[in-house]
Amino acid sequence: MANLDTMMPPVTERSNILRWARKNLFGSWTDSLLTVVGALIAYWAMRGFLNWALNVAEWEVISANMRLLMIGQYPIEHAGRLWLWLGFLVFLAGNSIGIWARGSRYAFLLLLAPAALALAPFGSEPKRWLVALTLTGLVGWGLGRGKPEVLKRSVIAGWVVSLPIIVILTHGLSSSETGFMPVVRTTLWGGLLLTFLLTVVGILFSFPMGVALALGRRSELSVIRWFSVGYIELVRGVPLITILFMAQLMLPLFLPDGWTLDRVLRAMVGITLFSAAYLAENVRGGLQAIPKGQYEAAEALGLNGVQTMIFIILPQALRLIIPILVGQFIGVFKDTSLVAIVGLLDLLGIGKTVLAQPQFLGLQREVYAFISLIFWVLSYGMSYLSQQLEVRLGVGKR
Repeated sequence: MANLDTMMPPVTERSNILRWARKNLFGSWTDSLLTVVGALIAYWAMRGFLNWALNVAEWEVISANMRLLMIGQYPIEHAGRLWLWLGFLVFLAGNSIGIWARGSRYAFLLLLAPAALALAPFGSEPKRWLVALTLTGLVGWGLGRGKPEVLKRSVIAGWVVSLPIIVILTHGLSSSETGFMPVVRTTLWGGLLLTFLLTVVGILFSFPMGVALALGRRSELSVIRWFSVGYIELVRGVPLITILFMAQLMLPLFLPDGWTLDRVLRAMVGITLFSAAYLAENVRGGLQAIPKGQYEAAEALGLNGVQTMIFIILPQALRLIIPILVGQFIGVFKDTSLVAIVGLLDLLGIGKTVLAQPQFLGLQREVYAFISLIFWVLSYGMSYLSQQLEVRLGVGKR
């Protein structure tokens, strides 16, 4: 007898494109009408957009300002440091895909993205770097796939130290122009580079703060509980732009005399403090979803309160709220565009400076369409990776 796991479904239940269309698009006369109307609207919209993109739009504004949009005014002679840490991240990504997502074809295709970007209107040198990034990612994937058990801890350690490496390489070490890795002032950081750094710092530092605030809100100590509640409700009651203005104007007032904080660092602090309050409520929702029996089982095993929270409760709570957390991270990524209002030249801020160039006046649609495409691609990438993580962890299934 054939194995039940390998038995095919009845012919009437087997799916093909015609059966799928009959069931989902033309199941009734109302469904058929909505399908036809929707198809006509989609055709009209896509026809107009493609006609504009291929025949009307002047994409020279993007090709001529690609470097500005990517790294702002970052000195071109030091740009190799940016490619270096980007290669490090791509190598780690290849390792991670080879170890934990070896069966996913879509994840593997992400490693070919730099080669696809080489088709964009970059210069010859960036194209060589993009091809090198693709080869680096493929090498990392091959090593991760060949020795997964040996490399797991090393890859995790690599991700842990990646942020310090990025900051050191981007900022530099030596105050002398002739020294090793001269310092590049943050006033020269801009474009997608600044957006990326603001997002990464905001996510990484707001996560432990949010978890601590969520635990503090459930604490039995009144001082800790009311401080956490007050902070969360106060920050959630004001918009992010208010926090950013306060970070730029008021944060220096709380520093000792003679101390100054960089403007980019102030923006990072504001984004982190704002995101931590929202993340705390998400984590609190996950904690409340854990049944009381889990606490009782941990107590029966002899675990104290701290051990119970770290080893039993938090892993389950965070696993339950992965979709919410990733949604918040995507929100943080998009909210970084607000720093343009306080004078920082992130991707959106650089876009405004490009539109101020006399030869490119009136090309707002081209610039903002390109910026929107970048935000969409990166946001969708984060969403796709979270879906793969949910599938691997069985979120919603067990």
